[in-house]
Amino acid sequence: MHSQIKAVLLSLLLVGLVSGAVFAAGDGHGVESGVLIKDFLYRVFNFSIVVAILVYFLNKPIKKGLAGRREEIEKSLAAAKQIKEEAEAKFAEYDRKLARATEEIAEISDSIRREGELEKIKIIESAKQMAVQIEQDAEKAAALEVAKARTELQREAVQLAVDVAEDLLKKNFTKDDDTRLIDEYMQKVGELH
Repeated sequence: MHSQIKAVLLSLLLVGLVSGAVFAAGDGHGVESGVLIKDFLYRVFNFSIVVAILVYFLNKPIKKGLAGRREEIEKSLAAAKQIKEEAEAKFAEYDRKLARATEEIAEISDSIRREGELEKIKIIESAKQMAVQIEQDAEKAAALEVAKARTELQREAVQLAVDVAEDLLKKNFTKDDDTRLIDEYMQKVGELH
């Protein structure tokens, strides 16, 4: 505010210098010049009083206005600083969350990988057990088929032996052999009674 008062006083001094220069440039008429000088000085004096009154009465409102503007600017700066600090805090929080999320993703990935390895091992073990079971079942089935084939072969061999024996009996068995067998049979039945 002191600079404004200095500016007003400087302008008054400038007006005084300009008026002196105008007076010096005059044509030398004393009477008229004296009246002009009085008139000019009167006007400068009036102007100085108006300026002094304006400075006196407007000094406080201008100071208040400038002080109010300064306070608004300071409040705006404080609010901007607070917003910046809040933004930096949020950024730091999001950065921490992002770091934690990255760590969690890595942990989940490792966990999934471990579970996959365990599942792979379980599947391989299960497949091995199934292979052993299939092999055992195949051996049992083969043994059953071999036993069945043996039984079938034995039955066929017996049937073949019976057929061969029957053929031999038919070829070599005579009517006399038939009568003799019947007599022997009857005799044995009679002895039993």
